[in-house]
This record gives sequence, C-alpha cells and structure tokens, in this order.
Amino acid sequence: MTQAKDIMKPGTHWIARGDTVATAATVMADMGVGSLVVADENDRMCGIITDRDIVVKCVALGLDPAETLAAELCECTPRWVDADADVEEVLDEMEGHRVKRMPVIKDKRLVGMISEADLARHLDDNQLGEFVTAIYGRP
Repeated sequence: MTQAKDIMKPGTHWIARGDTVATAATVMADMGVGSLVVADENDRMCGIITDRDIVVKCVALGLDPAETLAAELCECTPRWVDADADVEEVLDEMEGHRVKRMPVIKDKRLVGMISEADLARHLDDNQLGEFVTAIYGRP
C-alpha cells in the first residue's frame, strides 16, 4: 500500500508567521519550490503561502513584499495528512478541500509536502484523472 511518505517531497521547509513575503519568496527561489508552510511561535502550522499568493495577494495589489507578513497571505485552517496515511486518504483530503499541495506530518512535525507533480509521478491514470477533475473540473 502506497503511503504519503512514499510520494511526498521530503525535507520541506517552513517560515515563521512574522517573516515577510520577501523572505518567503527568497526561500522559495532558493529551494526551487512553489509553497512554504507558515508556522506560529510554537512551531505549529498556521498556514501555507504559495508563489501565486505572493503575486495575486501582494504584488498585484501594490503591497510591499518587504513589509507584508507571510501570515497575512495564508489561507486559514491548513490541511495536512499523516506520513502513514494511504494514498486514498491523501486524495480524499486534497480533493475534498480542493488543495494542490498537502503538508505531511509525522509525530507532530512537518516532514514533507505532496504536490500535484508528486501525484502525477505516483498515481495511475484513473486516480490522476479523478484528482484533476475534482480540483479543476467543478466551479
């Protein structure tokens, strides 16, 4: 049985909620990723910031990335899966909440991230088709 830990990209990095959007963009560029988990002062996940969030919610609105905090752009109530979750549970969570990236947690610690690209590499055509329809095929 395929589990979240088998398909995730390990070593995911996070930033603090008080870090700026400019810092988030720099970290994303350095790591070659399109999203970061945002953590609170207790190292608990409080959101995810994506490269699209930076463009649409900050730059396009004329906000200063050096002054805007990453936490200001995060969607509330971040979703996650346990590293031992089977792939069907991962898909249910991502499809049910229409998210394209899913943090993976083990022992209350961030251990990886599952993206659409990870799913494309590990799912069969039927599973991938269902995922794409669930994410992009409905209003």
